[in-house]
Amino acid sequence: MTHLHSKRLPGPGLGRTLAAVVGLVAALALGAVGQAKAADAPPKVLSEAAPKTPSPMDRWSDQPHGFASLDGGTTGGAGGKVVTVTDQASLAKYAAAEEPYVIRVSGAVAVEPFGSDIVVASNKTITGVGDTGEIVHGELHLNPGTHNVIIRNLTIRDSYVEGDWAGKTQDFDAIQMDTADHVWIDHNRFTHMGDGLLDIRKDSQYITVSYNQFTNHNKAFGIGWTANVKTQITIDHNWFNGTKQRNPSADNCAYAHLYNNYLSAQVADGDPVWTYGNWSRGQTKMVIENSYYDGVQHPYQADATAELVQRGSILKNTTGRHDAWGTAFDPHDFYAYRLDPAAAVPALVAKFSGPQARIGTVLNVPADYPTVQAAVDAVPDGNDSPVTLAIAPGTYRAKVYIPAAKPNLVLQGTGQDRSDTVIVYDTPAQFGGSTGSATVRIAANDVTARDLTFSNDFDEAAYEYSGEQALAMKTTGDRIVFENTAFLGNQDTLMTDSPKLNLISRVYIRDSYIEGDVDFVYGRATTVIERSVIRALSRGSTTNNGYLTAASTWKDNPYGFLVTGSRVVSDAPAGSFHLGRPWHPGGEPDAVAQVLFRDTELPAAVKASPWTDMSGFSWKDARFAEYRTYGPGAAVTADRPQLSDADAAGYTVANYLAGNDGWAPQAQHR
Repeated sequence: MTHLHSKRLPGPGLGRTLAAVVGLVAALALGAVGQAKAADAPPKVLSEAAPKTPSPMDRWSDQPHGFASLDGGTTGGAGGKVVTVTDQASLAKYAAAEEPYVIRVSGAVAVEPFGSDIVVASNKTITGVGDTGEIVHGELHLNPGTHNVIIRNLTIRDSYVEGDWAGKTQDFDAIQMDTADHVWIDHNRFTHMGDGLLDIRKDSQYITVSYNQFTNHNKAFGIGWTANVKTQITIDHNWFNGTKQRNPSADNCAYAHLYNNYLSAQVADGDPVWTYGNWSRGQTKMVIENSYYDGVQHPYQADATAELVQRGSILKNTTGRHDAWGTAFDPHDFYAYRLDPAAAVPALVAKFSGPQARIGTVLNVPADYPTVQAAVDAVPDGNDSPVTLAIAPGTYRAKVYIPAAKPNLVLQGTGQDRSDTVIVYDTPAQFGGSTGSATVRIAANDVTARDLTFSNDFDEAAYEYSGEQALAMKTTGDRIVFENTAFLGNQDTLMTDSPKLNLISRVYIRDSYIEGDVDFVYGRATTVIERSVIRALSRGSTTNNGYLTAASTWKDNPYGFLVTGSRVVSDAPAGSFHLGRPWHPGGEPDAVAQVLFRDTELPAAVKASPWTDMSGFSWKDARFAEYRTYGPGAAVTADRPQLSDADAAGYTVANYLAGNDGWAPQAQHR
């Protein structure tokens, strides 16, 4: 975009360096409108950054807890490509591959022959897409030596052979592992299989089994089949419902920590011995905490050679053995955790166990992928379900490009504040044009960014280039959301655009911060900026310090830029800033700017006549207006078109964003 603009004036304090400092302070201090935030420390450099440690109470964390988090942790297919499978051949291919993969199972994958194994090799994550991923008639099998596997959010069902209730004729488990280590099994549903639902066998170590449902079965969950005492296992928030035995049975476990599990609707077939809840067998040391047993025979029992400590559990209508002897071990010696109250367990586990639609694919930067771009590149083209790039606190000095082929991404900063996670580069338009200058470019649809700062820290005061454009962000995709984000720059900080003039893209910016001087919010996308702070930076002039907006809205699009419920702030002299000017790229007559400032505070820096011409095009031919603006920079004059109350009813956030598909991201952010 070629601009006519005033040269930056020389003098102390007017350079890009000071502007960056001012902007960073403002980004730290100004949050949602009317809410001040204490300034935090500057962002850490990447070498000092570390992934945010998940809370033990985070039911949606993508990182394992308990024993699977120890001895180097369990990361599954982190760092590998993300693939989506819909058939047995693809699932088997990627699961058995030597290299790491994040494998997403979409829909029901039927396994043939009936009861066959899908072999899972090391360094794999297998997860269901939404809550509909299923493996039917088959088993996931981890051979001896397999390590670092995550299995989440799946239903594995229906390999039961009629008449074989005891599971003696077919060994068709849902998941079976032998001498495996570092495995996390989380938020799955196992039902109606041929033998056991889950068999963890033969010296497997560093295992966590959490938030799963075991239903409609005889032998639910067995651990052991070894004379060695090696297995360390955490079992929490699982629901054993309509099962008979092995809930679980733990044989020769070095450490078995069971907490907040729910046992209900136990199969009652009159068996006096082999109908039971938890069994500490052999040399097992077992600790049970704050679980809930409803109508269970032998809720917890221990061999004379084993140890079992029970505390805080609730027993309702139970009979038979309630064994507890020995000291076992203290789980706090191994890892941090926090217990839910036992009385809350039935409701919590019923709600949160099993596959969950909100559990998505998470790629961690830099823990799993060294750069943000590497994580973007790992996402398959045509991605049709949300993938979250969880970006750890730090300063990432690199450009990022999300191509149109990679929709449905969420860029999520994981720091305590948006200033903790910064993506920054310093390219001006002199090298590669305005698009090439952008630190981040989003060409894909359905992309969301939260809790991040985007910056272009090119120091224009140090150079004498004729063009000083330096974009922090450019979008051309549709249905883009920015929440609690900051955009730092000078000229052309934020460009929201579309692939071509007569295509409409929509962008929703909420609770965010935008700074700049010349045309620093511009483009042709329909863009709503709500409950945000816009800082107009001084260029040192007493008469013209710049322009907030430069819209190039297509003439047939009624909605361009809406700034609503926000604050404009500035350190520029009074009467030295324009609200905007009409941009006609390349002299395009069908680009007719539409901009509305609504219910927004304006500073004294705003000119009494705030709209101005651009490149020979009159601002009076554009669609510029205000409605109920206030503050020292607000006024009602002949040079400040105002919407009537009747007209304003049609210029709402909902109308700007709805389009032809009813998109309403604002409804999710109220």
